[in-house]
Amino acid sequence: MRPLFAIALSLPALAPAVDFSREIRPILSENCFFCHGPDEKKREAGLRLDEEAAAKANREGVIAVVPGDPEKSALIQRIITTDPDEVMPPPKQHKTIPAAQVALLKQWIKEGAPWGKHWSYERVVRPAVPPQAAEGVNAIDAFLAARLAQEGLRFSPLASPSVLVRRVALDLTGLPPTLGELERLSKAPYEAVVDHFLAKNSFGEHWAAQWLDLARYADSSGYPSDQPREIWAYRDWVIRALNANMPFDQFTREQIAGDLLPHPTDDQLIATAFHRNTMTQNEGGTSDEEFRNAAVIDRVNTTFAVWMGTTMACAQCHTHKYDPITLKEYFQVYAFLNQSADSDKKDESPLHSFDTAEIKKQRQDLRTRIAALEAHFAKPEARWLTGLTTWESTLRQELAWKAEKPLRVTTASQKTAQIHEDGFINLPSKSETDVFTVELPVTTPRITALRLETQPTAGHGNFVLTGVKAELVAPAGQAAP
Repeated sequence: MRPLFAIALSLPALAPAVDFSREIRPILSENCFFCHGPDEKKREAGLRLDEEAAAKANREGVIAVVPGDPEKSALIQRIITTDPDEVMPPPKQHKTIPAAQVALLKQWIKEGAPWGKHWSYERVVRPAVPPQAAEGVNAIDAFLAARLAQEGLRFSPLASPSVLVRRVALDLTGLPPTLGELERLSKAPYEAVVDHFLAKNSFGEHWAAQWLDLARYADSSGYPSDQPREIWAYRDWVIRALNANMPFDQFTREQIAGDLLPHPTDDQLIATAFHRNTMTQNEGGTSDEEFRNAAVIDRVNTTFAVWMGTTMACAQCHTHKYDPITLKEYFQVYAFLNQSADSDKKDESPLHSFDTAEIKKQRQDLRTRIAALEAHFAKPEARWLTGLTTWESTLRQELAWKAEKPLRVTTASQKTAQIHEDGFINLPSKSETDVFTVELPVTTPRITALRLETQPTAGHGNFVLTGVKAELVAPAGQAAP
């Protein structure tokens, strides 16, 4: 009878496959793409290493990358050679590829030289969540636990509730908790702590600061004059958007093209100030059109830096050496933004005027009150009309106009003014700047108003009246009225 036995073998863990985007492309980008990349004007020997087909193509019996065979790959041969006329990168570039990176390149070729794009151009793939080590561990902690185990490390001890409250407050609002919050929230579930600080206005203020840095926001216009700029409404829009948890696609659309949306609201128009944060140059002698173009270039570069994580600026002058962006593509994007109405004006025009929510509410409240008052007076109460007829009759009698013939007219210029029988006065010509004193007799016990009637005469139709002053003067020997 044969004895039963078991053999346990200890096998080394399989090393993960070399990742092209994370490990290989940075080596090629740093050392090779300047001469063998997208820029056709700088490309040497017609060789491209930024495209898989070109790198693996047979060029007169020479193949840069032979999948599975690093020894036959010209890429490896030129890197490891000691011939100064053959070695790559050339000595004049003062670059040397470390042995560890050479080994990585060889391993990648052995594995078949699988290609890939830069990670920012790859479709995002959700990774499988590692097996959770404990019940209730969330997916993020599962990834952390797996990596810690790989490194032979463990989680730090669990922090006290008060420390967690302080960490959450600082992370979400940038401010420490108050003593009252610390005492109250230390006894609350963690989710309630997070919800509390998310609901605070300071959450949007804290994270808006991060976004406003990307939007090159400032309250001054930059360049030498650096004048103040009224653009706080955009800052407030960003804060409101973050506090309202606006979806990122909407957050993007309203800032890039809020004015192109159907019937845009004030908020959507304000959001487009993302691209009004460009600097304006108001120094004497500068060209508005030159700096308008500088602003458009800034908008192109900022859009791609913020939303694509790509240094678009290089392609402004030449096809990008490290990213697949050509000079032509740069100016195709430029054309989209080269239709702005602004032109580096000192007053930042065109401007958008709007009312804040508080002012809108005040105006609506006033309109409501006015409408109520108008409706009330449209149907007056009967008691309001008592005595109205008598008052109107008396008022008509009191307001009866009586034309008195002037006693005399004198002028500051010593010119003569003619008095007619009907009481009208002919003024001397060219008397626009003269001062006239007209004396009238008082023949009524009460004066309620004074009216001045004028008539143009032929050849002298200009009439200028700067002011009228009336004074009651008692006759000689009588007391003043």
